[in-house]
Amino acid sequence: MVRINRVHTGTGDEGYTSLVDGTRVPKFHPRLEVVGTLDELNSIFGIVLMESNRIPEKHFDGGERKNVIEVQQIISRGVKRIQQELFDLGAELACPADNIPEGIVLLQQEVSDMLLSEMDSMQTELKPLESFILPGGSAPIANLHIARTVVRRTERQLIKLIHDEGEDSVRPFVKEYFNRLSDWLFILARWVSIRLVEDEFLWIPIAKRSEEKSISELIENQQSRFNLD
Repeated sequence: MVRINRVHTGTGDEGYTSLVDGTRVPKFHPRLEVVGTLDELNSIFGIVLMESNRIPEKHFDGGERKNVIEVQQIISRGVKRIQQELFDLGAELACPADNIPEGIVLLQQEVSDMLLSEMDSMQTELKPLESFILPGGSAPIANLHIARTVVRRTERQLIKLIHDEGEDSVRPFVKEYFNRLSDWLFILARWVSIRLVEDEFLWIPIAKRSEEKSISELIENQQSRFNLD
């Protein structure tokens, strides 16, 4: 059981900190970059949970929003589980691969396989994509897309760590997990859009877009309507 009696120790004031095995490293160390980004990612998941609890019961046009409780249940169960797994991975990655303490229990293949199974379940409700999705939508959906991009940044930092320290510095499972997690978040964001009956904002290639309109005319119309100088 973890027990924390004091947060401030002063030992990091000079820009160095300790890995789990006690090794002192600068705070820009590639391993710490990964662990720090996991902390950022977990915080974004906290925002996803908060926003999912605040999904309005009506659409912007006043229409009744469907499936709110069901969406909240899925986001809560899935995201809270992922938050726990990210902490597990943070503990593992905060150790040199050849010196992981016996007390740290490592995640195994079944958690990655669960992501695949859940993606398959969500995909049954989704239509094939005809273009790329532009991030947006209601707050939970937009924040799921932010989380997805931070997962990809984590993955890039992880690959750099492997490049710097060698293939044995990170278990192959960990690379696989983050690759699948990003896909899981993308599909979850789409699934939430479908369940909440929200339109997906798709990228339109420039050759197919209508003439781009400046916002200046719209601003001027608003200014005249509200008698703004």
